[in-house]
Amino acid sequence: MKTLLAAQYLSLELITFAVYFSALLGVAVLSYKKQQSDTDFLIGNRSLNFWLTALSAHASDMSSWLFLGYPALIYGSGVFSAWAAIGLTLFMFLNWQFVAPKLRTITEQSNSLTLSSYFETRFGDTTGSLRLISGFMSILFFLFYISSGLVGLGLLVETLFNLHYTAGISIGLLVVITYVFMGGYRTIAWIDLFQGFFLLAVIVLIPLLLLRQIGGMGPVMAEISAKQLSTTFFPDYTPKTFIHIFLTMASFGLGYFGQPHIITKFMGIRRVSDMHKAKYLGISWQAIALAAATFIGLIGIYIFPRGLDNPEQLTLELVKQTLPPFFAGLVLCAVLAATTNVMAAQILVVASNLSEDFYKRLFRKHASPEELLWVSRCSVILISLVAFMVAFFKLSTIYQLVLFSFSGLGSAFGPLILLSLYVENIHKYAAFAGILIGGLTAAAWPYFNELYQWNIPSLVPGFFLSALSIIILSAVCRKPIEA
Repeated sequence: MKTLLAAQYLSLELITFAVYFSALLGVAVLSYKKQQSDTDFLIGNRSLNFWLTALSAHASDMSSWLFLGYPALIYGSGVFSAWAAIGLTLFMFLNWQFVAPKLRTITEQSNSLTLSSYFETRFGDTTGSLRLISGFMSILFFLFYISSGLVGLGLLVETLFNLHYTAGISIGLLVVITYVFMGGYRTIAWIDLFQGFFLLAVIVLIPLLLLRQIGGMGPVMAEISAKQLSTTFFPDYTPKTFIHIFLTMASFGLGYFGQPHIITKFMGIRRVSDMHKAKYLGISWQAIALAAATFIGLIGIYIFPRGLDNPEQLTLELVKQTLPPFFAGLVLCAVLAATTNVMAAQILVVASNLSEDFYKRLFRKHASPEELLWVSRCSVILISLVAFMVAFFKLSTIYQLVLFSFSGLGSAFGPLILLSLYVENIHKYAAFAGILIGGLTAAAWPYFNELYQWNIPSLVPGFFLSALSIIILSAVCRKPIEA
C-alpha cells in the first residue's frame, strides 16, 4: 500500500513538472519567429517594460542558491549570516540607482549589445584587446556559474525523485537550452516575469506553513540558542564584529556592479524614465525572497538539530518530511524556475560573447544580423555542453561555485563599469589591466585565503585592486613624457 501511495505521489510530482515545462516551451515556441536579428535575440530590441525589466533582473540573479545555498549558510551559523542578504539588497539598490539609468542611455547611444562592445567603444580601443579580454573573463567565470545551477538541479532530482544526479543535470540542461535557443532575450524576460512571481509565492509559503506547524519562532530561537549559534545581528559591538559585518555584506553585494547577466537586463528597458519603477519593484521582490529564505534556514536548525549530511539539501528535506507531497512538485518547479532563470540569462550572455566578441570580431566583421543570430544560437548549445561537463564531475558545492563566479565577475567588471560611467579620463590600457587584475585576483585569492587563513572574501581585494590599478594606470598613461 505504501509503495503504491509513494508511486502515486511521484506521478503527481512528475505531472506538475511536465505541465510546468510545457508552459515554458509554449512561450519559447510562440516567440521563435519574432527573432529576426542578433539585436532581437541578445537584447530584445530594447523594448521591455518596467515589470519585465525588474523581475527579469532579479529572477536572473537568484538561482538555486536562493533555495539551496543561502538557507544552508543560515542553517550552519544562525541569524548573523543574514548580513549577506542585507548586503545583497543594499548593493542591488545602489546598482539600480547609479548604474542602470546611465548604462542604458550610453549603450543605446553607442549601439552596444554587450559589455565588451561597450568597453571597446567607451575607451576607443581599435585593437580588439578590450573586447577579447572581457569576453574571455566572462566565459571563464560563467562556465562555473552555469555549472552551479546544474549541480543544484542534480541535487534536486536526486533528493525528491531518487533519480541519478546525472539525470537531474541532463533534464535541467534540456529545459534551458530549449527555451533559450528558440526564444532569446525577450522570451527569457517573459518567463522570468512568470517564474519570479511563482518562486516568490513558493519560498514565502514554505516558512509560513512550517511556522504554523511548529508554533511560531519561539521554539526555533530556543533551539538556535541551545546550539550556541547566532541569535542576533550584533553579537557584540567590537570593531572586529563590524569588520566582519562589512566583509560579509561586501563579499556578496559588491559584486552586483559587475554581473553581465544582470547588467544587460538594465540595457533592455524601453524607457529610462521607467527605471525607478523597476528599481522599487525589483528590490521589494528581492527583500521578501531573501527574508523567506532566511526563515527557512533558521527553521531548519529546529527541525534538523542533529545536522544533515548535505546542508544544501535543507529546503528539499524540509519539504519532503513536513509538507504534503504535492508541495514537493511545486518546490521542484520553483527551484527549477530559480535555477533556469539564472542559467538562461548567463548562457545568453556567453552566447553574445562568442558571437559578438569572438566570431564577429575575429572572423566575420561584416556578418549579417541573420548569420549572427544563428551563431548566437549555436553558441548556446556549445557553452551548455561545456558547463555540463564541469557539473558532471561535481567539483564543488553550489555555494562555493556561486561565490567563485560571482566574485570573479564582480572583480573583473564592477570597478570598470562604475568608473566608466562617472570618470572621464580612463585610459584603454588601464581598463584592460583592471579587468585582468580583478579577475585573476578573485580567481587566485581562495588559494591564499586557505594557505594563510586570512578569511577575507576574494571579491573585496579583487574589486579594490582592480579599481586601484585602473586609477593609477590611467594617471600614468596620460602623463606627458618629458623629452
